Amino acid sequence: MLEYLKEKVKNCVLCEADLPLGPRPVVQLSNESKILIAGQAPGLKVHQTGVPFNDASGDRLRHWLGVNKTDFYDDTKFAILPMGFCYPGKGKSGDLPPRAECAITWREQLLAQLKNIELTIVIGQYAHAYHLPNASKKLTENVKNWQTFWPNAIPLPHPSPRNNIWLKRNDWFEVEVLPPLKEKVQKLLSKK
Repeated sequence: MLEYLKEKVKNCVLCEADLPLGPRPVVQLSNESKILIAGQAPGLKVHQTGVPFNDASGDRLRHWLGVNKTDFYDDTKFAILPMGFCYPGKGKSGDLPPRAECAITWREQLLAQLKNIELTIVIGQYAHAYHLPNASKKLTENVKNWQTFWPNAIPLPHPSPRNNIWLKRNDWFEVEVLPPLKEKVQKLLSKK
């Protein structure tokens, strides 16, 4: 069933008229995936390459998780399912929000197939709103209260270089949140 759904997603043209560069859904999923990364939407470089988190955001995210590219791009380890599967285009202060059609059309069906997920890494406000029941509308509050969602989920800010100011203002994030996250990721990846 998952392979069938992945093929349908790959060929999806639902929002074609609203995408400045056309559709190119970017997801990574396997029935064996242990960790789900629920992000926002692919950026321009990801759209161009078709590889999720193949940019500076991905470099920072892999650093946060303490993993290399080989593990990160192993779909038996990591599922990557953004809220929007295609690059939404540029806005005034960064990329536009993820298109809602993806979540409405595909998300529940795909998540239902991911039966081995033990940790969901929830990145950015749109993913927080969807994946974290009773979460605050304020991203910083969610990240500060990460233990509320632990050990099954963890809210993170977006790893984009655009968030360097947020990271400087919230230096507790690297000290309090990242060590237990890295430890949990390593534990899950070492499980057979």
